[in-house]
Amino acid sequence: MPSHAPSSPARQALETALRQTGIDIAPAEESALLRRIARSLTPGATDIPETTFLTVLCAVRRKRWTSRLMDLTRREGRIWLTRDILEQTAAAITDPRANDQDLLGALVLVMREHFRTMGGTADRALENIRADLLDTGRVLSPAQTATLARDVAGAFSLQDASAFASAAESRETRRETEEADIEREGRRRRRDEVSRLRDWEKSLVPFRDVPGLLHCSRREALRWVAENRLPVARKQRREDGVEVWEFDPAELMALRAKLPEWRKGSSEDSSRKEGKYGRTTFSLRDAPDVGKRVPNAVLARVASLDRYAAHFRTARSLNRRITLVTGPTNSGKSHTALDALAKAESGLALAPLRLLAHEFRESLAARGVEASLATGEERITIPGSRHLAATVEMCPFAQPVDVAVIDEAQMLFDSDRGAAWTAAIMGAPARHLFVLGAPDCIPMVRRIAELCGDPLDEVTLQRKSPLTAASHPVRLQELRAGDALIAFSRREVLDLRAALMERGRRVAVVYGALSPEVRRAEAARFNSGAADILIATDAIGMGLNLSIRRVVFASLRKFDGRETRDLSLQEVKQIGGRAGRFGKHEEGIVAVLAGSGSPSFIKTRLSASPEYPDELRPLVQPDADIVRAIAAEIGSDSLFGVLARIRRAVLRRDDPNYRLADMEQPFAIASALEGIEGLDLTQRWTYAMCPVDDRDNGIRRLTGWAASHAQGQVIPPPGTGRLPSPDRAGREELERAEKRHKRLVAWRWLALRFPDAYPDREEAEITTRQLNDWIEDVLRQQSRARRKN
Repeated sequence: MPSHAPSSPARQALETALRQTGIDIAPAEESALLRRIARSLTPGATDIPETTFLTVLCAVRRKRWTSRLMDLTRREGRIWLTRDILEQTAAAITDPRANDQDLLGALVLVMREHFRTMGGTADRALENIRADLLDTGRVLSPAQTATLARDVAGAFSLQDASAFASAAESRETRRETEEADIEREGRRRRRDEVSRLRDWEKSLVPFRDVPGLLHCSRREALRWVAENRLPVARKQRREDGVEVWEFDPAELMALRAKLPEWRKGSSEDSSRKEGKYGRTTFSLRDAPDVGKRVPNAVLARVASLDRYAAHFRTARSLNRRITLVTGPTNSGKSHTALDALAKAESGLALAPLRLLAHEFRESLAARGVEASLATGEERITIPGSRHLAATVEMCPFAQPVDVAVIDEAQMLFDSDRGAAWTAAIMGAPARHLFVLGAPDCIPMVRRIAELCGDPLDEVTLQRKSPLTAASHPVRLQELRAGDALIAFSRREVLDLRAALMERGRRVAVVYGALSPEVRRAEAARFNSGAADILIATDAIGMGLNLSIRRVVFASLRKFDGRETRDLSLQEVKQIGGRAGRFGKHEEGIVAVLAGSGSPSFIKTRLSASPEYPDELRPLVQPDADIVRAIAAEIGSDSLFGVLARIRRAVLRRDDPNYRLADMEQPFAIASALEGIEGLDLTQRWTYAMCPVDDRDNGIRRLTGWAASHAQGQVIPPPGTGRLPSPDRAGREELERAEKRHKRLVAWRWLALRFPDAYPDREEAEITTRQLNDWIEDVLRQQSRARRKN
């Protein structure tokens, strides 16, 4: 160590300690050591106790030890050992002279303690560790699985660790082989389906060939197409704008025996029903069924999407009346409709979120009406009740009711979920249907009412309290109790939370990855005053009752999954409109955080008239009946083949009435399931509808569950994994818990549809509550110092 004159007390103490201990230090360690020793010295002292020096030197070397442990474990393929485990190991070492063997010895102790918290048994711990790894895209080889199993066996003190590891390696080898077989068989079947589709397309004939095939006149053929008797297999538009119809000759030939009957009854079968807006639509009598009674499944296929309204036979048989109630946030839309629903003898309340379905149910209870509940992963049945609160995707289409309410109709424009709103509005079997939404949904709802032939009344409501754009930006330190700070990513929300907590503020947070239960608990903390400030993403735009004085945007741009763009007019109004609470905050204020944009941006959008989208064709997608009908027509049990046919032939891109919804994820799931034997078409379609997030390798996990299901195995629910003390949990642990919760959502969704394969619902519900409680406890921590990511 080089000498310096004059020596500071810290340097003198360091030199003395080095001589006494005989320890060598690296030049890079010297500055950090001097700073720590200086803080440890009592006034006037020039030396420190040896134990203090060793502790200080260990603290300086922790980062180097962590890096060394990372290198050693990665060489061995132990990718399950997280940086947090390695940092805990480095922190546990008390001898600064520790070598590699000492580091690995300390690691064993920390690792075993960690693994014991991952599950109640060695098997569950092993499975939970594998599931966490899969969330991050890491899949263990059989050899790695054996190594991990030996580590887990040691943590649980299993007597025969070798047997446990050998069994785990064998299972992983079988799983790896099965996955390869599934993928290989899937590729073969997908090639066959694509070939089948191409051969079918090549076999199609133009309209000019139809009269010759059917021995009929051109006029008769045109009439039968218009009457929806002759199936148009594919419609395409040429570059010159002319629409070309193509027909399947095999299907045409099968219909030749029906021609005498058609000719005889043509005058009787030409009835029509006039829609409110003067548009001609097919009557119920003409609308083909998609059920098994229909002999010509092609007819059903064509009618189901390009004549989608006819698919909902119960709704079309009712004399429905639609009331469209529009207005900004906090205008009382839900209150008006729920009053009508509560007075009805039977009814439906359809919400965009599970959380809001619960709120609808509670609102009905407050009006003296007990309602059942149906969401993707939850059922509550009230014996004798004739009212149901549900998510939009769970809309029942068969049983008529007096009144139905569908909320947030602007979701019709959502590329992922818009088709569910189309189906609900077209198919809700209610004599009086209330559709609630922002003003920009008006033209789309009008279009749907026209396609259904239903009369439409329109009611426009105004805000109950004024909404004002702030003239100046708001600095972070100027935030006050009752403010909501809006960000557009989980990371930004947690960054702002940490910054405000460092300033001593009490904070609640709401973002999309949190479960409805946690979001509701956080909202309750904010509303009660237990938290001063709410930090949230646009998840607060729907489904939470919040008492917000002022909404402050931390950003005026967001990433929407495709690009980073300015907030739309509707987004500013929907989120900003949460400011103000009738009876508590009589004026709502909308502002922007200093350095995040101009207040004029907010003011311009709040005062602007509604923006009506140019695209007013509602989104549609097939359901299980339509999928089965198409499969029967093409003679295939391949869901991949059915969806490929839908994308290529059933609904053309320029259809004047409808657009095919974005079905990328169902198509990806269908493709992944293609090589699995033992699942029928309806089961595959059910799996394709399961809510999974492929950013967390959700499709791969879903495929594994489906393969086990097909083999007759029981799929256990995901576990909580390791949940450290909430006051010690950082963002990494919080994110892992959120991902585990998403696994449970998917598992519980499947358990309601396949109870024999997913039987342990009670255990899953207990685990869900444990995760929710733990996440909420973590978010309640108000005094914890900001932790590094």
